[in-house]
Amino acid sequence: MKPEPDPFQNVVEFTGSLFRMEGKGAWTFITIPPHLAPPVTGAWGMTPVIASVDGREWQTTVWTDKSQRSLLPVPKKIRRQKGDGDSVDVVLRMDRDRILGMTQSGKSLPR
Repeated sequence: MKPEPDPFQNVVEFTGSLFRMEGKGAWTFITIPPHLAPPVTGAWGMTPVIASVDGREWQTTVWTDKSQRSLLPVPKKIRRQKGDGDSVDVVLRMDRDRILGMTQSGKSLPR
């Protein structure tokens, strides 16, 4: 019997386009292709990840919106001069410590 893959070891890489939500002070995101979206989801459709955009890494959370898209919020300090419509290279991996911390504290169980 073959052991199941460990989702925490999964690293995904893709190229995506930045887009800005409408409205004042709106966030900028990258849509994660459905087949690459993180398998574990915490409360409110959020999944802790360690992300890298164009080589700049940070801890963040992947969001699931009402239409079930997986979105990576990208802060200005990470995207620098890039904006709406610009292409970026993305690397994502599950943030094991934050996910396990959530389950041990009882805040949210990944599903």
